[in-house]
Amino acid sequence: MSTYAVSQTVHQAAQNCLVANDWICGEYLRTRSEELTEATLQHIWITAASVLIGLVVAFPLAVLVRARPRFAGPVLGLTTLLYTIPSLAMFSLLLPVFGLSAALVVTGLVLYSLTILVRNIMAGLEAVPEDAREAARGMGYGPWRMLWEVELPLALPALMAGVRIATVSTIALTTVGALVGKGGLGNLIDDGVQTTFKAQVLTASALCVLLAVTADLLLLGAQRLLTPWTRIRAVSKPAASKATASVATAPKAVV
Repeated sequence: MSTYAVSQTVHQAAQNCLVANDWICGEYLRTRSEELTEATLQHIWITAASVLIGLVVAFPLAVLVRARPRFAGPVLGLTTLLYTIPSLAMFSLLLPVFGLSAALVVTGLVLYSLTILVRNIMAGLEAVPEDAREAARGMGYGPWRMLWEVELPLALPALMAGVRIATVSTIALTTVGALVGKGGLGNLIDDGVQTTFKAQVLTASALCVLLAVTADLLLLGAQRLLTPWTRIRAVSKPAASKATASVATAPKAVV
């Protein structure tokens, strides 16, 4: 069989997976690569915008609660209430304000992210050792300087943990934006489900999972770079344990 005949056979086999509506189809990836790329980029920017705006809103709320504990109940109650609203109802409530636009989806996702971000930022600030605050006061630090130079760096592990959870959650929730045609990969999943296009459903779903895993790993790497003292502490603990064990098992001196 000639090379041309072989290539034609391979091409026909690839096309057959579309005709047969297989779950895994390389021809779908080849012919719809532009559509997949566009949907993935839309998914990424909607997620990134939602998490960043969520941080901008959540941080002042957490600082307010730390400074005025009496606001903790209302703030946490409101953010929790927002999180319990079904996405369809949330978008319906926001629709008169934003219309059928990406702003509608981003605003809804920002509101959903607040309950995670506010709680984690509060937990991080509350976990700052009191002796660190006392040392900063002794050095003449005011409240704002202490917040930015002492408390916030020490709260970074909890803050970054919240950002990671919010990001992964937002990547999943972004697909709901398909309700208004602004769901990134969710648009492809919705279209594929309605037309029973298996390869499209599986590919778009797999890309969502890949985005979530990649984003989590990147944020974990950023967290390790921003908080090097946590690695030092983790290394020093096993070393201290080994030293204690060696002292405990060392033979006693003969007097």
